[in-house]
Amino acid sequence: MELDMKQLALAVRTIAEEKNLPEEVVQETVEQALAAAYRRDYGDREQEVRVSMNLNTGDVDAYVTKDVVEKIHDAKYDISLKDAQVMKKNAKLGDEIEVHEKVESFGRVAAQTAKQVILQRLREAEREIILAEYEDKIGTVLNGIVARVEGRLVRVELGKAQGIMPASEQIQGEHYYPGQRVKVYLKDVERGQRGPQLIVSRGSTEFVEWLFRNEVPEMESGAVEIKKIAREAGVRTKLAVNSTVQGVDPVGTFVGGHGTRVNAVMSEVGEQEKIDIVVWDDDIKTFITNALSPTKVTRVEIDESKHKATVVVPEDQLSIAIGKSGQNVRLASKISGYELDIESDQKQPSESKPAETVVQEAQPVAEQPKEDNKPKKLKKKSELESSLLDAVEEHGTEE
Repeated sequence: MELDMKQLALAVRTIAEEKNLPEEVVQETVEQALAAAYRRDYGDREQEVRVSMNLNTGDVDAYVTKDVVEKIHDAKYDISLKDAQVMKKNAKLGDEIEVHEKVESFGRVAAQTAKQVILQRLREAEREIILAEYEDKIGTVLNGIVARVEGRLVRVELGKAQGIMPASEQIQGEHYYPGQRVKVYLKDVERGQRGPQLIVSRGSTEFVEWLFRNEVPEMESGAVEIKKIAREAGVRTKLAVNSTVQGVDPVGTFVGGHGTRVNAVMSEVGEQEKIDIVVWDDDIKTFITNALSPTKVTRVEIDESKHKATVVVPEDQLSIAIGKSGQNVRLASKISGYELDIESDQKQPSESKPAETVVQEAQPVAEQPKEDNKPKKLKKKSELESSLLDAVEEHGTEE
């Protein structure tokens, strides 16, 4: 197998079109591969060789860098001053000079080496082009198709590139299968040993924000805005929204007529994920009250030094404030930035004690008449008769 230079020159343009790469990038890659092939067939692997290829004629010229020396030790690396001055009149000892060599063909091993280098460099060049293209798309949502599921890792085809969605970026309870069409948020592009890695997400807060931005045109005009988002993907999301235009209801704007806007977002993230939309407020007490919606809050006590807040709610609202498995208070804490402690609105022990004492003191008073009546029932018959006679006499005397 020998390299056909003319066919290789023609292939450069074809490869550039197929790989969607600039022609000069492909040409440079081929020239680097031919330099490696030249070192293999005609020189030494440590030599500094530059190869130039004419894409029109297929001619290949090699330029070997040599040191100008007084006495040649190795002809592959050294050139005499006399020979150097033939090529370059002002050459002097210690200079480096490029010696032109015409290349007609390469042997089988060198040709195989060139092929491997070309394929490897083209893959690297393709990755770099993809990297540059997708770096501009970071922070946007892309349409993809699930390529395969590897344990808890999901690979998603995004056109020219493939993204990976780790378990931490997936929606809890959502199942993926090959061929499934999904929308994913391009979170980052990382450079790895195997080329650029596209990190995509469906479980991030940015994904929900982008979905709302797509549904709420008032966000583009700046009439309404999302101030903060707290999310537990697949479970519950809280959005703090604000209006910059007087008279515009931020919550109603995000919910949409008959809930169309929020329902469109929920259909994408999954119906099992509840979305709470609350009003943003610069006053932290008011905002914490809003963030705990739909809970009715009695009062909020702030401890700025510890960045904590104690929230007092009616006793029948305690379970609502905490939420299932603590979801409501946990997300309210995230969105407000304060550690929240929920307490029920019960009477203090100091207030309840006097009430107990009154009850205890009242009991003997109620029982007293019973104790007074008891001896009267036990009076002897003679005593009753005597008292009756006394009453009769007294009556007769009055008459």
